[in-house]
Amino acid sequence: MQSSSKLFPVALMSAELRGDLSEDVYRLKPGNSPDFSVELAVTRLGLAGQEDVRGEPVILLHGSFSNRRFWYSPGGIGLAPYLARAGFDVWIAEMRGHGLSPRNLAYRHNSVADYARYDLPAIAAFVAEQNPLPAHWLGHSLGGLSLAAGLGGGYLPQAGIASLGLFGAALGRHWLLKVPPIEWSARLLLKRFPVLSGSRLKRGPEDEPVGIALETLRWQRLFGRFGDVERDWWAGLQQVTVPLLAVAGEGDVQCTPQACRGLFEQFAAPDREFLSLGRGQGFQQDYDHVQMLVSKPAQEEVWPRVRRWLEGERQAPRHEAQGQSGAAIPAVP
Repeated sequence: MQSSSKLFPVALMSAELRGDLSEDVYRLKPGNSPDFSVELAVTRLGLAGQEDVRGEPVILLHGSFSNRRFWYSPGGIGLAPYLARAGFDVWIAEMRGHGLSPRNLAYRHNSVADYARYDLPAIAAFVAEQNPLPAHWLGHSLGGLSLAAGLGGGYLPQAGIASLGLFGAALGRHWLLKVPPIEWSARLLLKRFPVLSGSRLKRGPEDEPVGIALETLRWQRLFGRFGDVERDWWAGLQQVTVPLLAVAGEGDVQCTPQACRGLFEQFAAPDREFLSLGRGQGFQQDYDHVQMLVSKPAQEEVWPRVRRWLEGERQAPRHEAQGQSGAAIPAVP
């Protein structure tokens, strides 16, 4: 089968029409990591009959226990179709072992370091080959942390990025894990399992490799850091200047607004906005970790804000957009 790329083997797995949308699913085999069995599924959404019309590319990364359906339901609903209908060239990536991406040989040991060092650069290179315009990257939860790791580690070149959107992305502060015996016990317990079941844990439709959980423990332990053995990603974020939108949900107990702001503040981007979704800020509800992007109210008041950000319409960060009385300016859907 002829490759769809000159960079590395890429197979066009399917090309379908989904109502007013065209859906092309590619499977990339970049061969750039120690595990050469890694294959990555990337879905491109466009308007039916306008497949050759390409606006600015937007690359979407799902979070943990998830897949492309977080962005794009079988019925054609989601932020991805919304942006495709708005004229963007939308690409939905699925991390190794998730969704249409088959499980690699070393699946148990997959980590954010693998995503950042190997997978994101391959996805970026393939999308750039198909559409040379700078790409907007949007990541939810672990997808956002993977983007932060890729940029903080210098694996993902800033020159090819138009803007960055982080949704419910934060480094938690679990202080009990700073106590060595507790961290050791947690590590020993996790090592008994090859995967963490999303359905059993009621966290989502996908499993997660235990390598992700063990990596998180390394970040949280005493003297731990957000990075790998070679690079300090956290420190590297101070060199990242791409336009940044960070979104937090006031009802999110998994990645609280305070924790999301901590990650947001580490970036050096002069063009940036922090958006906290809650009634106190003029929104319909206090959004939780999933509702911020997957809910009827999000369709009405969050998606349009994201679209306007991508189109270049900026506003001052909410903590700066306050009058002398200290009252925040209400959000405008």
